[in-house]
Amino acid sequence: MNVLRDVLTRDLDVVFCGTAAGNESARRKAYYAGPGNSFWATLFRVGLTPRQLEPEQYEDLHCFRLGLTDLAKHTSGSDRDLLASDFDRKGLREKILKYRPRILAFTSKRAAEEFLGREVGYGLLPDRIGDTALFVLPSPSGAARRYWNEQHWQELARLRDALADERTPNVAFERDASTRFPST
Repeated sequence: MNVLRDVLTRDLDVVFCGTAAGNESARRKAYYAGPGNSFWATLFRVGLTPRQLEPEQYEDLHCFRLGLTDLAKHTSGSDRDLLASDFDRKGLREKILKYRPRILAFTSKRAAEEFLGREVGYGLLPDRIGDTALFVLPSPSGAARRYWNEQHWQELARLRDALADERTPNVAFERDASTRFPST
């Protein structure tokens, strides 16, 4: 049984993937619910959501074309307590191929490194899963505050906006074109 339910639908802009639910998140049955976790405030500050959500509102993220999952779905706890066998790399890959988000954003280096099997830096990676770009963010966990840098979250928001612009058809242009060039 999963500790927390995924928030996944087809063609989301960004799916956030952590290592596993922390103890407080598992207790509250809500993503990124630990004390000092800045996930929800950061989503709002960088413009990925129009308002700050509470952790218990995590299922509403799909309304903003955002999703959630973890690399380890059947256990919870601190990163230091997780074993390599806890991570379901194949399961995550299958989810991403099925749901096809534009970006899979790992919310820690550890999640990305466990998934890819190598060291990574922050930001956009050259790797892809199908058409999905991979992005690595500093962990929003209070326990990882010394590595915090909101700049990477801002970069993700800009990338999401750029990809969303590509996705959105230019309805005004199409309407103008049909007006200028009526069918005969």
